[in-house]
Amino acid sequence: MFDFLIVGAGFAGSVLAERLARMCDKNVLLIDKRPHIGGNAFDHYNEHGILVHKYGPHIFHTNSREVFNYLSQFTEWRPYEHHVLASVDGQLLPMPINLDTLNQLYGLKMNSFEAEQFLASVAEKKEQLRTSEDVVVNRIGRELYEKFFRNYTRKQWDMDPSELDAAVAARVPVRTNRDNRYFTDTYQAMPLHGYTRMFENMLDHPNIKILLNANYKEIANQIPYKHLIYTGPVDEFFGFEYGKLPYRSLEFKHETVNRPVFQPEAVINYPNEHPYTRVTEFKYLTGQEHPKSSIVYEFPQAEGDPYYPVPRPENNAIYKKYKALADGTPGVHFVGRLATYKYYNMDQVTGQALATFAKISGGIRASSTTKRKTVSYPAFSENVASSRVLDEPREVA
Repeated sequence: MFDFLIVGAGFAGSVLAERLARMCDKNVLLIDKRPHIGGNAFDHYNEHGILVHKYGPHIFHTNSREVFNYLSQFTEWRPYEHHVLASVDGQLLPMPINLDTLNQLYGLKMNSFEAEQFLASVAEKKEQLRTSEDVVVNRIGRELYEKFFRNYTRKQWDMDPSELDAAVAARVPVRTNRDNRYFTDTYQAMPLHGYTRMFENMLDHPNIKILLNANYKEIANQIPYKHLIYTGPVDEFFGFEYGKLPYRSLEFKHETVNRPVFQPEAVINYPNEHPYTRVTEFKYLTGQEHPKSSIVYEFPQAEGDPYYPVPRPENNAIYKKYKALADGTPGVHFVGRLATYKYYNMDQVTGQALATFAKISGGIRASSTTKRKTVSYPAFSENVASSRVLDEPREVA
């Protein structure tokens, strides 16, 4: 009899497995339908010996000291600040749009004050910001919107920005200084030996058993357990009772090139040309030295593994129905991106999992009549998981 069955071996499931096993001495069975742990953050050495991210680039960044310290128990870090270029009008320009982007694009020599004035002069002010298009043209005007955002969004979402919720574009910054970092978080680093090694260290505990290539629906009635933690798609859990929640997916085309460097930055966006949205070169992320280099092209598509919840009011209305079912299901905790229909960053999923653990462990202590090991790690609150959605390095607007 397992104390907990945890469905999904990504960040949410693995963090909860580690905490329950180590801090509460619970027996945990962690299952995943894929043949590996780590969820979408899974990385591995390809046939050329180059460390690659199977499901596209995963860049760790957070403002949460607690989350960073927690994960630091399982990995050393390599300092890394992410940089992105966009291919626009035959030039490779810094993204997000900043002072250098504007000066290079227009052949100008503006300072920050002049850049702010320039953007104000081209902006199309909107009384109400209902859509992603409204947000962008309200800030930077029609021309920059067309050059950098509109076609990228069409490829990414298969919808025009005028059809997407304003929150999508609202999270894409525009700067008038020369800060060309993609993220500005306090903690920016990559696991020194990769994400998979970090997950292996996290799950290295005698109370944790792992079962891969396992479908929850097929084994749920065959394995005895007391409590369930579910990190998979919430609509699937309830048999699609209210219909399928819409997602956008990705197809990844991995290649290895016979030269040490393929492109001038880790990621280059292609908002206007080509069917793919961006190209990532992994050696920038990992710091690995190798005579060859590996890259990945990303092609957005409708079918496939669910990556991006489609942010439209009608989809949120469907999710609210599933959330009501989830809230009314005793003995089951729904945690993570798919279970809560939100595109959380890795740090946010970690924070949400730690907050869930705090609730579960509090219930365990309250119901226990014997002394148990108390949680020594700082308390986590729900706002750790909800501070910044949709700003992981997958440009969405």
